[in-house]
Amino acid sequence: MRLGPYELPTNLFLSPLAGYTNLPFRVTLRELGGLAWATTDLVNARSLIERNRTALQLVASSPDDRPLAIQLFGSVPEEMRDAAVMCEAMGAQSVDINMGCPVKKVVKIGGGSAMMTELDKTAALVRGMIAAVKIPVTAKMRLGWDDDNLTAPDLARVLEDTGVAAIFVHGRTRAQGFGGTVNLAGIRAVVQAVKTIPVIGNGDVTTPEAAKHMLDETGCAGVSIGRGAFYDPWIFRRTAHYLSTGELLPEPNFAERVRVMRRHFGRYCEFYGEEHGARLFRKVAPWYAKRFGPAKPFKQRIITIRSQADFDAAVAEYVAWRAQFCDEQGELLPRFTPAPMVASFMRDEPDEAAGLHRSAIPVPKGPVDTW
Repeated sequence: MRLGPYELPTNLFLSPLAGYTNLPFRVTLRELGGLAWATTDLVNARSLIERNRTALQLVASSPDDRPLAIQLFGSVPEEMRDAAVMCEAMGAQSVDINMGCPVKKVVKIGGGSAMMTELDKTAALVRGMIAAVKIPVTAKMRLGWDDDNLTAPDLARVLEDTGVAAIFVHGRTRAQGFGGTVNLAGIRAVVQAVKTIPVIGNGDVTTPEAAKHMLDETGCAGVSIGRGAFYDPWIFRRTAHYLSTGELLPEPNFAERVRVMRRHFGRYCEFYGEEHGARLFRKVAPWYAKRFGPAKPFKQRIITIRSQADFDAAVAEYVAWRAQFCDEQGELLPRFTPAPMVASFMRDEPDEAAGLHRSAIPVPKGPVDTW
């Protein structure tokens, strides 16, 4: 597919996940393959203009982190315009406007989902940004504020007229937060509302089958994956292969999961510094462990790490402990093997092995928990 002037190798996108879709995570996913386009965590336009240290860290990138969109939130037209100019100067391939975040700290300043309630005001803000930069401007929205105010189709028409290059739509309302199920008919209505620009669907895509189901049911041009990528970093490679061949690749084995986890951890230490990186990775490693099989000791140990040495020791201890559940080839015995991941639209019962419901992967705890 195309987004503005860019021809993309796949139609798979990484959605922002506050506190997690940082540079270390994005580069790790890109290395695994299948990911065509990534977006930074949402960043406050005013903080970026003021060159706040945290804001600059959120938009930090590297040559192997391309193409990249920087996602801005805010409601002051001049600030959003000037922040967009900064993003272009920093080398971003696109600027994405957050019109979907439901959390209070974003909505209370008129950003995120609040932008869906005042179409004329939002259109004026967007026009100012588009006029100020040469790179594409896109928008990420929800279906509306609540079930009685499904404004996404109307907003999509307005934004297309202003000149946005693409629309990303999460198939939930602001009132739903991250609960309930995604409304595919709602995404389809947005697809049908625009004439030429691509609409990328988002929400509850946890498997390659779920991605294909969203594409088939909505007619969207691409799929954007957030929590599903955090739960399964290989989802882009596996989905790209499935969409092009119809073949489901096997899930990665334990050795591959540990290898990628090590790479991810190493990048955290390089980016944040060893001790701070190790502390932050305490929230990340347990997600890898959800597909390890029996892993309680590892989850208990990993949340205490403070250094590379601590991480290496935790992994070594766990590998030795895990051996009791494995056969002579080092593979988990059948009764300890996590159940295969199944698309949420295909199955409703809980996944006992992973301790999760495929249609309701929990939202990782982060800086925007309260909404």
